[in-house]
Amino acid sequence: MNTQRYVAMGSSFGAGPGLKPRAAHSPRAAGRSASNYAHLVATRAGLDLVDVTFSGATVRQMLTGGPGDRPSQLGAVDGSTSLVTITGGGNDVEYLPALTLASFPLPLATLFGGRRRLNSLLDEASVDLSFVELESDLRSLVTSIHDRAPGARVMIVGYLTILPPLEQAAPPLGQSVHRWGLRVAARLAETMSDVAVATGAEFVDVGEASREHDAWATEPWTRRFHYSLRGGAPYHPSYVGMRKVSEQITTRLSRS
Repeated sequence: MNTQRYVAMGSSFGAGPGLKPRAAHSPRAAGRSASNYAHLVATRAGLDLVDVTFSGATVRQMLTGGPGDRPSQLGAVDGSTSLVTITGGGNDVEYLPALTLASFPLPLATLFGGRRRLNSLLDEASVDLSFVELESDLRSLVTSIHDRAPGARVMIVGYLTILPPLEQAAPPLGQSVHRWGLRVAARLAETMSDVAVATGAEFVDVGEASREHDAWATEPWTRRFHYSLRGGAPYHPSYVGMRKVSEQITTRLSRS
């Protein structure tokens, strides 16, 4: 019996930068880990994995390619594909870039206009526009996947919880950025869910499943801010987080 083909699409939250070992033959710039949730799902479910996740990618780049001559992730999907997972959108609305920039000490953040860039990222009008564009691009991506692989099951996989409730401190982030991050995380989940309903995809709400496992929790599934990629990039999934996401997906697969 032929092994079913599984295409994993996404940005760094799916790729797993800093989690060893690096996926064999993957570009170093991709930050693609053999410990990411896609690899774990493929192993547990016996699927033939094509992992095209790439750190820094936006949903639009997954659809059309770039920057430069980087091919679209959509190009990995063909008629033999039976499962596609997508984790992306955070770069489109500058979610993780803003959290990371806001975590640097003020002298570093002000270098090269970093503080001005942060203020621009946090601008509500810009965020609103980014979400409008994200929803459109994500709809187009899922629709294009269905066109290429009509029989494929498409799962839009959400973002693990990073930030604790506002009443809990999240150093080095200040309260204003903390509040902004919670709003953006909620809108990301809402946008993903809405697109899933509209396109016949499935939304895997790992944010809700990890609500008590933020980066400051006793048992975190994501990483706090730090100055290296060791054990996972800052504000990204840990090994535990990737395993928990894979369990959410394989549970859905087994139920079907």
